Amino acid sequence: MSEFKALVVNKTDTDFTVNVQAVSMDDLPEGEVLIKVQYSSVNYKDGLACIPDGKIVKTYPFIPGIDLAGSVVSSSDPRFKEGDEVVATGYEIGVTHYGGFSEYARIPGDWLVPLPKGLTLKEAMALGTAGFTAALSIHRLEENGLSPDKGKVLVTGATGGVGSLAVSMLAKRGYEVVASTGKETEHEYLRGLGAKEILSREDVCAEKIRPLDKQHWAAAVDPVGGRTLATVLSHIRYGGAVAVSGLTGGTDVPTTVFPFILRGVSLLGIDSVYCPMELRKQIWERMDSDLKPDKLLQSIAQEITLEQLPEALANILKGKVRGRTVVKLP
Repeated sequence: MSEFKALVVNKTDTDFTVNVQAVSMDDLPEGEVLIKVQYSSVNYKDGLACIPDGKIVKTYPFIPGIDLAGSVVSSSDPRFKEGDEVVATGYEIGVTHYGGFSEYARIPGDWLVPLPKGLTLKEAMALGTAGFTAALSIHRLEENGLSPDKGKVLVTGATGGVGSLAVSMLAKRGYEVVASTGKETEHEYLRGLGAKEILSREDVCAEKIRPLDKQHWAAAVDPVGGRTLATVLSHIRYGGAVAVSGLTGGTDVPTTVFPFILRGVSLLGIDSVYCPMELRKQIWERMDSDLKPDKLLQSIAQEITLEQLPEALANILKGKVRGRTVVKLP
């Protein structure tokens, strides 16, 4: 195939465009493995890549999409052969290296993970970077000593991709999950995923943040950051931890050293981009077993086409997307 479809963003001195257009194999960057992409997904970073001032894309024209799953067409890397099903998330995909919003992608072999045997390609993208981030957060919290008998676990931004998957994963593991959301209409959705208690956004983002407040939660999964993270830290029980992975609530965290030195609270930074491959594969295997959400395709994920993608990318930046959006490539 000489030409195929992809979502291309382009920026000139006078114009910025986001549209589906024909591209060729010669347009793809270098990489050892050529993949027929079957599914991608919509992430907040992808939304930023598709606006003029998103500060994600450095050179234009560009094909965004930080996630992709598909089958190998050809490979000069001996670890992969034609027909192998693979998943790629993180690294430079969709940031400096053409990404998954394309029928074909050429990816370095070092960035690829073999599709776990119990997952379909669609399930892999229903998980994607958001699921990987949620699973890695739980994995790190459990390494820090968290277990279901330790107490309630808070999930902030609970209707988003990371939040929805974290709620479902934690519930499956037997944790008592407290979900925080600013969307009153989504309480039933969150209870369906396994949340036992639901708090408003204001409950976890105090107007006046106390250095130490009442101890509520054994741990928290926080993809929000900002003042929410500062508030949550003040409520974590002695010896607990917060796994932080996002900044939709801002980059400044107005806290003090007190939660750390008086309650022994740990702040665990979650990086899904450059996570070492050995750990990356371990997390994907857990998403194929004890951390695979029970209602992944039924409740959490919705499917769209490449042509519907621009609208979905705009909506995720407006906070209008619930759960995960999977993109089916032609």
